[in-house]
Amino acid sequence: MNMLDRYGRREIWRIIVIFFLFYLMHGELRAQDPQFSQFYANPLYLAPSFAGLTDGSRIGANYRNQWPQLPGKFVTYTFSYDHWFDHYNSGAGILFMQDMAGSGNLRTTNVGVQYSYDFSIHPDWHMRPGVHFFYTERAIDFDKLIFGDQISPGGDRPTTIEIPPLQRRGGVDFSTSAMVYSQDYWFGLAVDHLLRPNHSLYEFDGPDAENAYIPIKYSVFGGTKFTRGGRVRTRLEESLQLAFLYRQQGPFNQLDLGMYWYRSPIVVGAWYRGLPGISSGGQDAVIFLVGYKIDQLNIGYSFDFPISRLLGSTGGAHEISITYSWTSIRIPRKPRMVPCPEF
Repeated sequence: MNMLDRYGRREIWRIIVIFFLFYLMHGELRAQDPQFSQFYANPLYLAPSFAGLTDGSRIGANYRNQWPQLPGKFVTYTFSYDHWFDHYNSGAGILFMQDMAGSGNLRTTNVGVQYSYDFSIHPDWHMRPGVHFFYTERAIDFDKLIFGDQISPGGDRPTTIEIPPLQRRGGVDFSTSAMVYSQDYWFGLAVDHLLRPNHSLYEFDGPDAENAYIPIKYSVFGGTKFTRGGRVRTRLEESLQLAFLYRQQGPFNQLDLGMYWYRSPIVVGAWYRGLPGISSGGQDAVIFLVGYKIDQLNIGYSFDFPISRLLGSTGGAHEISITYSWTSIRIPRKPRMVPCPEF
């Protein structure tokens, strides 16, 4: 009886995941930040320039379940709140993020505050810089991991020879961004992890110490919006939005290209992630989105259909977003018309 018959495919995948988490604990893979397919439904996570990008207050929740067919769980969720202070042309926000990976609950938690400022650079264009200060922590439940030397035909689990890591490690980090926009276009740049905190659960010395620090992430995004009937807003608005997002972090880089079609109250969208020869990391996917907008409430669902080597073995990724915005006082001026999507 071969190993595949004895333990089954699921057990083989479990071992692969354990080794993957083990390298992540060391920091040797220089892993990417968690990503969301509905990044415009999670604007504060994309860039602090989006803080307060309403005419009042906004609260949002996002949930992503990646690779549901693999053992353990690969789940990321965020909660955010932001508000626009009209008298100061400023926005402020709070962002909480937690990412959990595998059966050992390897998790990264971020809690931070954001600030943005909006000003005119041309009669048709505005600029919006932003900053994000946050505390980040990585932790793991080492006792829940099962290594190769703990697997035996009898089913018992002897003590592993692997050296237990730190239970948790935390540090302060900083991000910044800038965005320019008009009624028809928007472009932005975000730079994350400028302080590069140590995220390894093991201690490193010598040349390997560099691998323990989070690499800086660069994000470039933008797009355009076409509204049926021009800029005249009607009760049943219909529009088409084309957008892109490029991310680079350490050895990883990725380009997302997509479009949204909106006819009140329904939004549908499609994205392609990972142009051949440009992206890396096996994240190639086609993403489908459907959203519902009614009054101040937005609800979205998307599915990542992998087209890389992971096809058929991971289950893709499911993502849900909920956003609610409100205005307590009617602002007697023309609102800022930022044309970027809401999903």
